[in-house]
Amino acid sequence: MTIGISDLAFATAHQVLDLQQLADVQGIDVGKFYIGIGQSQMSVPTADEDIVTMGAEAAAQILARHGSDGIRTLLFATESGIDQSKSAGVFVHGLLGMGEHCRVVELKQACYSATAALQFALGIVARDASEKVLVIASDVARYALDSSGEPTQGAAAVAFLVTADPALIEIEPVTGLHTDDIHDFWRPNYLSTALVDGKYSLAAYLGALEGAWNEYQSRGGFAFAEMARFCYHQPFTKMAVKAHDRLCKIVGADLDKDQRLAQISASLELNRRTGNSYTASIYVGLLSLLEHDDADLAGERIGFFSYGSGSVSEFFTGVVRPGYRELLRTARDAAVLDNRRPVDYPRYRALHESVDAVQGADFETAAETTGPYRFAGVVDHVRRYEKLG
Repeated sequence: MTIGISDLAFATAHQVLDLQQLADVQGIDVGKFYIGIGQSQMSVPTADEDIVTMGAEAAAQILARHGSDGIRTLLFATESGIDQSKSAGVFVHGLLGMGEHCRVVELKQACYSATAALQFALGIVARDASEKVLVIASDVARYALDSSGEPTQGAAAVAFLVTADPALIEIEPVTGLHTDDIHDFWRPNYLSTALVDGKYSLAAYLGALEGAWNEYQSRGGFAFAEMARFCYHQPFTKMAVKAHDRLCKIVGADLDKDQRLAQISASLELNRRTGNSYTASIYVGLLSLLEHDDADLAGERIGFFSYGSGSVSEFFTGVVRPGYRELLRTARDAAVLDNRRPVDYPRYRALHESVDAVQGADFETAAETTGPYRFAGVVDHVRRYEKLG
């Protein structure tokens, strides 16, 4: 029996800030962003958008195609949690009108937890091939204003369906793991923005890649040459380029710059425009690869490296299934990005600052989103959501 991903859907916030504006405010050449870190835009949530509204928008596309019958597990991966007790997935479950016979759990380990959710889902389906597991990864990446991390902010969500005999990607069983108790990036409960030691975090990412790759090989994993494409966690797209260069060096691959880029470039297109989406970013990268690579990838093996600061990482592989292009929503995803409402820098800054404006009090949000779901505010300490249309 093969197990893997049968469908993969994408959502993002409905506003966008071009990094040209941030460069203008900071008085620097925009090439530092467009080329230096490989980012051109960041999705900016409206006041009534969050991880639940984006996650629901992504998951609704899965249910519209497959229905909810047989989905007895919903796993929600995020590091932008909205409650210390209740899973964000339960809010999504309610918005989507899913059946009551469903386990719903939220998972957290920085940007890695969507891969943990995938691995848990594979185990559930391996035990009972009739099971279907809905995985949602949704995050809003926020750093302090005027910090070095500010241009790497963003927001997006993915949802994917894990089943037996998958239609999109067969996930193979061998994995390589690496965990190290470090402080390269973290967010205490009392902060709404992350703390990061940038240089240390980049070094930790590359070190974890080597550790996970070495264990993957020690457990009988496929050789580098047997993988046609690669997807990496993308805190910014240039990081994936650096990671792939490092992996090529580790394995001694005799590839020039263009050959190395050909193995990852299509996976960078969506993340370049959404910005960092933490748990979702590696799977946004997978969708980008499938939608933007000109080659027919059916039957090709993809290498995945998932990293979550703090840190936990995993290297694994998957094989693209025949007919995968028929499952893609390429035109829809392009339209979602193109139709985001541009915001200027003052509006972006006001939205950023307003996140911390209300603590422990009831409030209503302005109706701004053009998406199908909205966060309406808080009443008696309870978050309220609405389905539109």
